Amino acid sequence: MSIEERIISTDTQEEDFAIEVGLRPKRLDDYVGQEKNKEKFRIFISAARERKEALDHVLLYGPPGLGKTTLATIIANEMNVNIRITSGPAIERPGDLAAILTNMGENDVLFIDEIHRLNRTVEEILYPAMEDFALDIIIGKGPSARTVRLDLSRFTLIGATTRAGLLTSPLRDRFGVISRLDLYKHDELAKIVTRSAGILRVPIAKEAALEVASRSRGTPRIANRLLKRIRDYAQVRADGEITLPVVNEALKLFEIDPLGLDSTDKKMILAMIENFDGGPVGLDTLAAATGEEKTTIEDVYEPYLMQIGFISRTPRGRMVMRKAYEHFGKPLQEGPVQERIEG
Repeated sequence: MSIEERIISTDTQEEDFAIEVGLRPKRLDDYVGQEKNKEKFRIFISAARERKEALDHVLLYGPPGLGKTTLATIIANEMNVNIRITSGPAIERPGDLAAILTNMGENDVLFIDEIHRLNRTVEEILYPAMEDFALDIIIGKGPSARTVRLDLSRFTLIGATTRAGLLTSPLRDRFGVISRLDLYKHDELAKIVTRSAGILRVPIAKEAALEVASRSRGTPRIANRLLKRIRDYAQVRADGEITLPVVNEALKLFEIDPLGLDSTDKKMILAMIENFDGGPVGLDTLAAATGEEKTTIEDVYEPYLMQIGFISRTPRGRMVMRKAYEHFGKPLQEGPVQERIEG
């Protein structure tokens, strides 16, 4: 199963654009979860509006699918300003950034997704823009070259990244507000599922919303995607109402287990247990055994499995933990492997 086909992938898929746009909240009061971040932004936004100033530059980081783009849009709405949305890989040359910044209005918001992937040359141009609201442009070449400084309107840069460690220190230090978005709790996801179901005009039982939430890996994007698939199942196989039995039947068909694991997760865990006695297994060996790319295993599969305590990384390789043995009904190996797991 490719990443694109995984229902529980946190990466944006083509189908998400059609559903997410209509489901995204527009104001902080409608934004579910991330309570500490919401309270901070309420204070910062109110203060900036009272002073009639641009909000400090904001860096949002955390796993994909948690609502960084949504929060950036909400900030712009709360500030009553326009927002320009782009991404790090899309800004290839300094001229691309200059064209965007010179067209920004006073106090407007520029949102750069995957900001850690900015070209280093472009990043250098961004520094004076963030600090002095000016662009230094070199005109001409050789001895006749000269630098011209263009003044910019004061603006707010909101950067989003899933890999904050890849940001350079000079860029990270220029953000006045740095906020981490955490995985959502089940009750928060259930509220999101219920709200989304209301927008989609599909009735859903409270216990059904909680069940969808519990299988969504703490991620709103996955919760909304599962809701859409279950809605289709309820329309064709049931009376259109999403009940707990309907959720269970639909997710059994889609091979999503009670912990939100799919067939790919199961394949990787079972390969480690059955072929390598639970580990340690090197990344290269695991990639060869499962037919997956190393980067895919590291960035897509492993994070959630580590969060729920199914695998761990050791200096010698990946190891399957006791919880995974119990979940898949596999006997824990006697001897050194068991001692390492228990230790």
